[in-house]
Amino acid sequence: MKAMTSIKPGVSVPTRAGLARDFTASVVVFLVAMPLCMGIAVASGVPPEKGLITGIIGGLVVGMMAGSPLQVSGPAAGLAVIVFELVREYGLAGLAPILIIAGLIQFAAGVLKVGGWFRAISPAVVHGMLAGIGVLIVVGQFHVLFDAKPLPSGLENLFAMPGRLFGLSPANIEAAEMAFLVGLITIAGMIGWEKIRPASLKLVPGALVGVVAGTLVAMLLAMPVVKVTVPESIFGAVTLPGADILSRLADPGILVAALAIAFIASAETLLSAAAVDKMHDAVRTDYNKELRAQGVGNFLCGAAGALPMTGVIVRSSANVQANAASRLSAILHGVWILAFVAALPFVLEQIPMAALGAVLVVTGVRLVSVKHVKHLFRAHGLLPALIWAATLVTVVAVDLLTGVLVGIGLSLIELLPHWRRLKLKVHSADEAEHHAITLKGTATFVTLPKLSDALDAAPAATPVRLDVHGLKAIDHTSGEMLRDWLDRRKASGAPVEIAGATGKVAELAA
Repeated sequence: MKAMTSIKPGVSVPTRAGLARDFTASVVVFLVAMPLCMGIAVASGVPPEKGLITGIIGGLVVGMMAGSPLQVSGPAAGLAVIVFELVREYGLAGLAPILIIAGLIQFAAGVLKVGGWFRAISPAVVHGMLAGIGVLIVVGQFHVLFDAKPLPSGLENLFAMPGRLFGLSPANIEAAEMAFLVGLITIAGMIGWEKIRPASLKLVPGALVGVVAGTLVAMLLAMPVVKVTVPESIFGAVTLPGADILSRLADPGILVAALAIAFIASAETLLSAAAVDKMHDAVRTDYNKELRAQGVGNFLCGAAGALPMTGVIVRSSANVQANAASRLSAILHGVWILAFVAALPFVLEQIPMAALGAVLVVTGVRLVSVKHVKHLFRAHGLLPALIWAATLVTVVAVDLLTGVLVGIGLSLIELLPHWRRLKLKVHSADEAEHHAITLKGTATFVTLPKLSDALDAAPAATPVRLDVHGLKAIDHTSGEMLRDWLDRRKASGAPVEIAGATGKVAELAA
């Protein structure tokens, strides 16, 4: 189904059908984004409206500039843990200089065209990081289900979980018991709806159903549970940087935090964009353009006193599944968030905090992808699975940045057998009946940008002959990227002939 009419390469205009699809998709993404924006803000230790401001900027600003046309940007669960720690250390005002610097770093990275290097981060590290974040979100938001605040560290939250449960008393129903009931109803509503919803209502998100169910129960039974507080005006929630902004910008701790935010946000954004690319056959992501857009977005979030943003897979998936045609759907979802919080803030004030905590508990559980680590083990052996596990454990036991560094450090082990021959020669040429790509050497994450650029440059409708006679070895990072590329070519109907495939490459091509 074509939704765009091409005028010249790189420029398209939407058709009337495309506009209708974008409008419908934007409403779906808005309904998914509202509870997540507020819930992630709560998980980050900041007021809910800060997440809404980030969602608005992600739609209105980043949506216009994005290099990934169907990706949606906003506050991300993946950054909630690190933001919680930063707010605890530097205060809410400390986020402003951190995000301003992080945004400038991301923008500079896009200008310098280093976006491809973020794709070279091992999938085991990224999924291990996300799994660790998922665990931290679950053990932290578990306490919100009882109208209590999360404790300072992941391990403290984990060890305190049994006490919360054993402290419940069915014979003495008070606020904690009622909040927990609201949380359970929200979780049941989310999961139950996703299992039984009719095809005609498949675009109604489970998170929205769960929050509505929890909110209605709390209202009908007049439960004395803690509810969301929002300002009368969303514009009143915008907090401009204070007079001490210049001195804060020179703080070494602020600079390190900004670098960590920029690195993690960029990696999560570009990996999300790669995942979104697998879901559709429209325009591929321009990674450097996406980095520049994210940089502008995070700079503005810092200037507005909001949360950091990334490209987010849950909202982006909803956008693709709702049949969005262009970036207009992401832009419009920002318009709907702004219109809703400006006109109907009293509706948000009826939502129990326990309901938002429940949404984040389910989100956190889904970040722990055991399926992915099983795939890594089957396809690439024990080392990637160990990298995943080490990253996860370190994120939970120490902190996010240390976990990522440990994972990247362990990834270097894959280079040891090939350290004398790490070069990869890539030759591409258009021949009579096909596009030829020849690989010679060793394909590792060090050479992934070169390999990725060559594969992505292959003409979409032309048969490709991939000659790997001279490929001596391939690590799991390059192997996963090659598998994704082959899957996309196969899905689009473009034939790929692989010559000389043996060992792991033959398994990937199977």
